[in-house]
Amino acid sequence: MTDRTTYLTLEGLRERGWTDAMVGDLLGAPDVQGRDPRRWSLTPVRLYRLARVEAVERTPEFGRCAASAGRSSAAAEAGAEGRRRAVLAAIRAQPIEVPRLPSAELERRAVRHRHLLGARGPGEAAAGALVRWQVSYLRHALSRYDTLLDGLYGATGRAEAERLLRLRVYEAIAAAYPALARECRRRIGAER
Repeated sequence: MTDRTTYLTLEGLRERGWTDAMVGDLLGAPDVQGRDPRRWSLTPVRLYRLARVEAVERTPEFGRCAASAGRSSAAAEAGAEGRRRAVLAAIRAQPIEVPRLPSAELERRAVRHRHLLGARGPGEAAAGALVRWQVSYLRHALSRYDTLLDGLYGATGRAEAERLLRLRVYEAIAAAYPALARECRRRIGAER
């Protein structure tokens, strides 16, 4: 059995400023490797002896690698922030063109869309159901604008960009169909 106070996990190394590449290059293979008996996981536990880690951290090579990792991390963050700003600007600038349909045609398409999605049940009798279906249909019809989100991955501004795009789409639907404005405002309020 190993004394865990004298070993570091990969997560512990990351907290000390190590990157995965630095671990592979400077430390190499872990000192202890195996399955954690306390958890049901196929992922092996890799432990690095603290004394060995501290010895490597005192070397000039570690200092160079850490400085390089800091620069590349900052560059990656700056690049992601630039992409986020560009996507938000594109969403703000893009005109949202809502298809203009006669009321009867919009109702027919909304009902058909609901049934194509597999919705069943007594929802047809509910008050305001048709208005909700129409807004849902129009939102789906405008999903081509989702391509504006391309280039944003993970948490780097994607949620903010998605909210802004939905807001712009609902505002465009409300402007094109004043009878649907209340439902659009309700959806915007629900997302905040």
